[in-house]
Amino acid sequence: MVLLDGTSCSEQIRQEIKAQVDAIKATGDRPPHLAAVLVGSDGASQNYVAMKERDCAEVGFDSTVLRFKDDITEQELLDKIAELNADDSIDGFIVQLPVPKHIDERKVILAIDPNKDVDGFCPENVGNLVLGLPSFVSATPNGIMELIRRYDIQTEGKHCVVLGRSNIVGTPVAILMSRNTKPGNATVTLAHSRTKNLQELCASADILIVAIGKMEFVTADMVKQGAVVIDVGQTRVADASRKSGYRNVGDVDFENVKDKCSFLSYTNGGVGPMTRASLLQNTLKAHQRR
Repeated sequence: MVLLDGTSCSEQIRQEIKAQVDAIKATGDRPPHLAAVLVGSDGASQNYVAMKERDCAEVGFDSTVLRFKDDITEQELLDKIAELNADDSIDGFIVQLPVPKHIDERKVILAIDPNKDVDGFCPENVGNLVLGLPSFVSATPNGIMELIRRYDIQTEGKHCVVLGRSNIVGTPVAILMSRNTKPGNATVTLAHSRTKNLQELCASADILIVAIGKMEFVTADMVKQGAVVIDVGQTRVADASRKSGYRNVGDVDFENVKDKCSFLSYTNGGVGPMTRASLLQNTLKAHQRR
C-alpha cells in the first residue's frame, strides 16, 4: 500500500507557486492577494484560516483576514462582501464556512464576484465546471485530482465510486473524474447514504473517493482488493492524550482498510493540505486573469 502524502505534494505546489510569485515581483507587479472573512469563534475555522495565512506568507502572497463576531447581521456581511468585490487590490477571497445559522449561506455564496470566487462555489464557476469551460474549481476536488495526477494513478476506464453528493466535494469531483482528461475518463457512480446495496457498490470500485461525513463509515468489506481509496472526511473526537485535546478521524476505517488498498490517503496529511494548496493555485489564477 502506498500512502498518498498530501503534505509533500502540497509543498511541491507551494514551491512552484513561489517561483511564479518571485517572477511576478521581479517585473514590479504586486503579488497575488488573498482575503478571508471569518465570522464567529469556531475553533476549526480559526485554525484553518491561520494555516491559510501561513501558506500565503510562504509563497509570497499578500493576505488579509477580516474577523467578525458571530452576531454580525446578514446584511452587514453582504455589504462587506460587496466591498471586497470592488477592491482592486484583492484578487480573490473566501468566506470561511460554516457561517452562523442566522445568515443564509446561499446568499453569501451568490454575493461573491465569480472572478474572485477562489473557493469555486458560486453558480457561474460551478456551471463552467459542468460545461468544461475555464473556471475556479473548488479547492478540495481540485486537490484530489492533483494528488491523483502527481502519483500517476491510472483512472481511464476505471470504475470510480464517489461516496457523498455535496456541492463542495462529491458532485464536482464526480464531474472531474468523468471528464475526457488525464486524470479522468473514469466511469463514475455518485453514491450517498441512501444508495441501495451500498456495500456491494463500493466494493466494486477501482477508485473510491469518500466524502460522506460519517466517521469510519467505510469498512473493509466495502473495499475491493487493490483499490485506490481517497478519504476526504475529517471528524474531531476528544483525545486527552493529545496536546490539542482532540484527534481527527476520517470517513474510512483506516486500520482495517489499509491492507486491501493499492493507494490510500490518511486523514492527517492527505487531502487537507492539497485543499489549501489548491486555494493558492486559484488565487494565482485570479491574479493572472485581472
